[in-house]
Amino acid sequence: MEPVSTSVSIAMWAAFWVIVIAALFIDLTILNKHHGKVSLKEAGLMVAAWVSLAALFGGAIWLFEGPHHALEFYTGYVLEYSLSVDNMFVFIMIFGYFAIPPHLQPKALLWGILGAVVLRFLFIFLGVQLISMFSWTIYVFGALLIFTAAKMLLQKEDENFDPSQSFILKVFKKIMPLKTDYHGENFFTLEQGRRFATPLLAAVLVIEMSDLIFAVDSIPAVLSITQDTFLVYSSNIFAIIGLRSLYFLLSGMAGKFPYLKYGISVILFFVGVKMLLSHAFHIPVLASLGVIVGVLAVSILASRFFPPTKIQD
Repeated sequence: MEPVSTSVSIAMWAAFWVIVIAALFIDLTILNKHHGKVSLKEAGLMVAAWVSLAALFGGAIWLFEGPHHALEFYTGYVLEYSLSVDNMFVFIMIFGYFAIPPHLQPKALLWGILGAVVLRFLFIFLGVQLISMFSWTIYVFGALLIFTAAKMLLQKEDENFDPSQSFILKVFKKIMPLKTDYHGENFFTLEQGRRFATPLLAAVLVIEMSDLIFAVDSIPAVLSITQDTFLVYSSNIFAIIGLRSLYFLLSGMAGKFPYLKYGISVILFFVGVKMLLSHAFHIPVLASLGVIVGVLAVSILASRFFPPTKIQD
């Protein structure tokens, strides 16, 4: 495993934050004018735009910080973005459970994304520090990823995420009374002098908890590529920036890629093994990128040309 790197310049950090703030402003204000009514074509164009932005930023890293850093960024980005696909299907289930109207879904995603930006930084900083201080932590992360991969691979179709069983939702209901109807874009409402939470707030809390759970898997996975805080965080955040458009795209294509979850489980297994073997055998970054892209391509093409046949009753 390569030592922890902090060689990225302060200027690159500054450029990163300028781009991220501008991108979030564009995505969450200008592009938010659709109010949840986004066509499949529009969602596809937005996804292409955010992926292109990440590609250009990686090109800047290549130019100013060198090809090795750029390859680590690209690999971390592709890995994080692919893992986000599974997270988006969970978001779809959360919105369905709370029956969030389409025009309110962008606001829920807005707060979910802003919360993820903060939580991911804390998780990444902690993960990097743990690996730096305790080298054996890399084996814990690797074992966690292999366990997650096996669990995902063996999960039955009817064992989907159930928002009603979310720990944070159960705790929240004990603290704050929850209404069953929506009151515009408000998180709270007053009735007879008593404050109630709306389902919109409950949905945001469950989204944050689900992202926290996914971060436990995705961040160790990116740490298998590099322990440079900047590269891990920037690849994560560029993937998060595109989550809203990815959600709208996948919500219109749900069920069209049945083999994708198997591809994601294979990727998690690969990076888990990579972490376990890190001190004995080094897998080049370019090889890791090739495996991740290759597995994704195979799972998508297999879903397109060899869809599973449904058993007739």
